[in-house]
Amino acid sequence: MSSTSSAKRAVCHIVAMPYPGRGHINPLMNLCNELASKSDNILITFVVTEEWLSFIGSERKAGKIRFRCIPNVVPSELVRASDMIGFLEAVWTKMEAPFEQLLVELELPPTLIIADTHLFWAVSVGNRRNIPVASFWPMSTTMFSVFHHFHLFQEKGHFPVDLLDNENELVDYIPGVSSTRLLDLPGFNGGIYPLILKRILGCVSWAGKANYLLLPSIYALESQTIDALKAELSLSIYTVGPSIPYLDLSHGDKDDCLQWLDRQPSNSVLYVSMGSFLSVSNVQMEEITAGLQDSGVRFLLVAREGSWKLKHGCGGEGLVVPWCDQLRVLCHPSIGGFWSHCGWNSVKEGIFAGTPFLTFPLFADQNLNSKLIVEDWKIGWRTKKHQFTTRGEISSLVKKLMDLESDDEVKQMRGRAKKLQKECLQAIERHGSSESNINSFIHSILQFNDH
Repeated sequence: MSSTSSAKRAVCHIVAMPYPGRGHINPLMNLCNELASKSDNILITFVVTEEWLSFIGSERKAGKIRFRCIPNVVPSELVRASDMIGFLEAVWTKMEAPFEQLLVELELPPTLIIADTHLFWAVSVGNRRNIPVASFWPMSTTMFSVFHHFHLFQEKGHFPVDLLDNENELVDYIPGVSSTRLLDLPGFNGGIYPLILKRILGCVSWAGKANYLLLPSIYALESQTIDALKAELSLSIYTVGPSIPYLDLSHGDKDDCLQWLDRQPSNSVLYVSMGSFLSVSNVQMEEITAGLQDSGVRFLLVAREGSWKLKHGCGGEGLVVPWCDQLRVLCHPSIGGFWSHCGWNSVKEGIFAGTPFLTFPLFADQNLNSKLIVEDWKIGWRTKKHQFTTRGEISSLVKKLMDLESDDEVKQMRGRAKKLQKECLQAIERHGSSESNINSFIHSILQFNDH
């Protein structure tokens, strides 16, 4: 055997393919960074569209992760919100062929494909090319379980259903999932899921045909749900979370935002973010800004659009920025609370930082994540209790959450948030649940490579 052939066999070559969206790319990239850091025998090719390669160009790092791209066969990220159905159809029908062609062109044959669960076709590609596939589910395990058990809603007469009269009815028959309002379940609460439900259920079904299921969660957060899935599914399941950029926390200079936080008292600032994709209406945003100002609480508000307008209405207690390094901000000692849209990545970062939440879910999995925060973990309150939240409601909740001398309810909630933070940190320490799972996963794929 030639030395070149021996070298190729010695390296475990992982090809990672995320769904083309920031909330999907980031956690898979974070996992890949962890995998690459743990073994000299792992090389990772991270595949994105040409457009996304241009977006993340400044974030690319040298080392054992290299980037390759496929053509822009899906609508631009800049306009996808205007036609999500068309965007998803392109993801599901146009990305498979160029991805498979890229696999053929790679100099080093892939040992494993890690693909976002929403890219169901990756399992077929792996089967055709005799490459093992790990399905990466970028949301909560609870969300996966809801979709996996969706047939139960029909059997119990809960789907389809008119929410006008039944939104607060509880569902208590999903294995490992605590009682949940119909309103908080995907497919019931409006938005896009009812329109693409069959497709999403198909993606989850295909995940069961992969070799591995990777969950960017922490076992302590969703232990009963994880155990129930492991009892039902035959594939290997690993909780590998939090899949957030905690490895980078000590790197980088302090920007203006962090310098501003340095000047604020401990636990005095409420961090407010609505996520990287969909935003609230202009009218609701004005009400949020007014409520924050009325509260008299210091706040840091991330507003991607129209931030210059908001700056003039925030008074002296607030700072408005178009972007920030969210995890570094949340871990800053001056942060005392997190107003969040409840995207899964943000939820995990808030837990990692030990902050209590004010939840303001917008769509998709966010209502269910809000329910986990408020009812299961009891580390936050709902800010959005109906379609429109007034400045008075906002001001009252913000003041109560951020009053460090407030009643026992808030103190107990802060204590629970710190307890979850400790469990999160323990999970990534040596012999912790996530650390052990990642090592077991690496051991398994390296064995594949040896055969």
